[in-house]
Amino acid sequence: MTQDRPFTLAVIDMAGTTVDEGALQEEAFTRALTSHGVAQGTEAFTSMTAYARRTMGTSKELVFRRLFADTPTALDVNRTFEQVYDTLLARHGVQPIPGAEEAILALRDAGLKICLATGFGRHTQNMILASLGWMGLADLSLCPSDAGRGRPYPDIILTAVLALDIEDVRSVLVAGDTTSDLIAGRRAGAGAVIGVLTGAHSETDLRRAGADAVLPSMCRLPQWLQSGGAAASDQHRAPSAGTVPSMK
Repeated sequence: MTQDRPFTLAVIDMAGTTVDEGALQEEAFTRALTSHGVAQGTEAFTSMTAYARRTMGTSKELVFRRLFADTPTALDVNRTFEQVYDTLLARHGVQPIPGAEEAILALRDAGLKICLATGFGRHTQNMILASLGWMGLADLSLCPSDAGRGRPYPDIILTAVLALDIEDVRSVLVAGDTTSDLIAGRRAGAGAVIGVLTGAHSETDLRRAGADAVLPSMCRLPQWLQSGGAAASDQHRAPSAGTVPSMK
């Protein structure tokens, strides 16, 4: 994708895009369900796990609210998930996606502000940033509670635009490994939404969600930016259906 205006802000996802968390999220999800009576091997467990995988990148609280029909149990399961995930994170840690930190620094050198975004809660996001030594890496880090709603809603991106005094949302670049990341970018009116293949969803899924380009990793973002996006978009342009998939 090419555009006349320069990009001034990159809103970049964390888990699966800049951060390799291994299997921590699935383990925490499994423990949260089983501790609230959803046994492994049951039809309910299989269905809930499949839904969680399809909606990776979506606010975890929203996922549990949908799975448990907005009952009080949903908040209890979400709290258990966060507690278990934080315990696993403290024990095992996470790793950066190879080249991610260098790519973020290159984007900053190119004049872009950086917002790191997540579907986790604030405490978990801070733990991840601290474990990687990334507390000062970005201009801003945002989670759903900072913005009101998480992905696939556009709130995090629009909150970053306001907080960082960005004049035009069309100068925002959004990058992520899930369809929720890209749908949020489209709904916010971002100038480019870029899918990466280091995380949850396939190239086909990302294209269907409206990706302007699909890259092997976010470490390719600086080269994509330098090329004006032309080469990447020629090879990976998303179908021009003119609509953004809904999240029900």
